[in-house]
Amino acid sequence: MTTNGGFEPVFCTVVPPHVLDRLAKNDDPALSGPARRTLVRDSELRGRRRVTTEFALASAPLAKAPSDQPLRTVYDAGHGTALPGTKVRGEADEPGRDATVNRAFSGLGATFELFLKAYGRHSIDGDGLPLDATVHYDEDYNNAFWNGEQMVFGDGDGEIFLDFTIPIDVIGHELTHGVTQYTANLTYYGQPGALNESMSDVFGALIKQYTLGQTATEADWLIGAGLLAPGVSGKALRSMKEPGSAYDDDVLGKDPQPATMDDYVRTGRDNGGVHINSGIPNHAFYLAATALGGHAWERAGRIWFDVLTGGDLPERAMFTDFASLTVKAARERFGDGGDEFRAVAKAWEQVGVRIP
Repeated sequence: MTTNGGFEPVFCTVVPPHVLDRLAKNDDPALSGPARRTLVRDSELRGRRRVTTEFALASAPLAKAPSDQPLRTVYDAGHGTALPGTKVRGEADEPGRDATVNRAFSGLGATFELFLKAYGRHSIDGDGLPLDATVHYDEDYNNAFWNGEQMVFGDGDGEIFLDFTIPIDVIGHELTHGVTQYTANLTYYGQPGALNESMSDVFGALIKQYTLGQTATEADWLIGAGLLAPGVSGKALRSMKEPGSAYDDDVLGKDPQPATMDDYVRTGRDNGGVHINSGIPNHAFYLAATALGGHAWERAGRIWFDVLTGGDLPERAMFTDFASLTVKAARERFGDGGDEFRAVAKAWEQVGVRIP
């Protein structure tokens, strides 16, 4: 299932724990209540993850989709927590009245299309894995996650977060955790965990840009734009262009992401700061992609994909390991003296990651 041999089950959410922790301490129960319930639910799900994954690995193979077509199913949890819920839309069904269902269905398709058309990968596992999603999960659930088998979306509390199917890059972000699960299987702690999160941000951003037909210059490079409620002082969850600038709000606090190694955050929380320090490799990708111009999925994205899926990236890779492999991949695919090689090498230099 992974190119590196072992398997480390990971429960991945798009909203970082440090954001929910701050909300949970708010004096207003309308803000703290949903955040506390989300934290409790996430903790329970994280605890179950290892057992369910081990059983899933031992089960019979799923039916495969046609090699060039997705096989999507969307379920409705009805604000409960039993998964997957009631089936509300299959691959052959027409759009219904529920916009959340339709957005989830479209987001699954957009993710499948980017990986297939740009990189020749057939679904998350490379072998036509059916794509399942559950919407309307729990009450006021402030998160979206990939549980190793499917996508799950909360509706948000309406005060801080809106419907988690609104940003297509959130859908792409979480599904890319599945791609990482089936390929490099990056350990979800410290720098390898930050690389895991960065991979999801990179391809989530590329899925949005591919869907909109945007060039690197035209893109906003925001992750989760449209997710924050109107009263929140912020524009997204994260910014790849300017890490640390996504939000600055009285309730949420200030975006803590660093853009360079000078501001690397050492912490034991959030699995060693995986959602925080991912800003550094995120910014490196932005710098490489904008230096090259054009459609970011064609050159910078191709290099990052080659490294993620090539089999040489260690599960416990540090930033320097990943950076070295991207430079190597740029050279091998585009040539030693090409713009790609220079752009990638310079991007890592600009964020302070040294290449041996």
